[in-house]
Amino acid sequence: MVNAERPLVSMLLACYGQADVVGDAVRAALAQTYSPMEILISDDASPDATFERIQQAVQGYRGPHHITVRRNSENLGISAHFSQLAQLAQGELLIVAAGDDISEPQRGERLVAHWLSHGKKPDLIASDLLDIDAQGQVHAVLTHTHLDDWSVARWLQARPWLVGASHAWSKRLFDRFGPMQRGAEAEDQIMLLRALLSGGATTLHEPLVRWRRGGLSAKRRVPDLATLRAAMARGNRATLSALQQHLTDAAICNQSDLIKAALRSELARAQYTAAMLDPEASAKNAWQTFVGASDVALGLRLRLLGYTRLPWLYDPLIRLKAKWKISRHPDAANRPAL
Repeated sequence: MVNAERPLVSMLLACYGQADVVGDAVRAALAQTYSPMEILISDDASPDATFERIQQAVQGYRGPHHITVRRNSENLGISAHFSQLAQLAQGELLIVAAGDDISEPQRGERLVAHWLSHGKKPDLIASDLLDIDAQGQVHAVLTHTHLDDWSVARWLQARPWLVGASHAWSKRLFDRFGPMQRGAEAEDQIMLLRALLSGGATTLHEPLVRWRRGGLSAKRRVPDLATLRAAMARGNRATLSALQQHLTDAAICNQSDLIKAALRSELARAQYTAAMLDPEASAKNAWQTFVGASDVALGLRLRLLGYTRLPWLYDPLIRLKAKWKISRHPDAANRPAL
């Protein structure tokens, strides 16, 4: 029975292209000790056997949790996929889970206890993580930035280190701000700013998620200039989408002027990058964009000008760098090489 001491919780397990490991993530969700809990397991139109592995993992489940297994007909991307699941969820607290990570059995219990101890006020809870390799071996505890004393003003000065795969969100965040727009590849800072604009955020310094290396956020070696430009364009589109989301959310809280002023330089960089990487841009337009972007760092302006207008010079350099690059390097979260 749902009551004030045992609120209904929803675990949102978002999966994509994780056929080899998704079974572990599903079984970890089913093993949660907290109740009442609903578990929404969703495949974002994976091109591999992820959905079939999900179905196999839940087959025969007779536990206490209410399980929903679903599949999108088209790929939505991370932000839109989680927004979709949040809209379907019935719980007061939404626990985020990724198809290549493993939640500890007590994750739900500990997050709810932490939330209740704060009077349900925080709109985001971040817990620490266990760094695991592709085989599941644990290497270290990764400690999140302590968010309890963070404010919007502090967030605008510098972003804290956090991983969305360990988050829990209040359902009321989506009631207030609505779904995240499609296009942002990472939801962590979007949801943190929303929380800071509302009830605040908190960190539970317990490792409750086994965070697997080599997932969708892993760094990829870039073999040539064409691949680099495509990757930069894709990443920049996600950046622009996230920045627009920040501005939209700020407007809902009557904070537009503050947020817009603080994000001006980031937005200028993203807009400059988009203009320079536009395949339809002429040499004249590229030069005019370069000259007119005086508020963008000169190094970035020159580099993008070279990538787009001097490919014969930069492509051999990038190929050489890829050939001789040491493979043991930090990943996208700056975790040291094993």
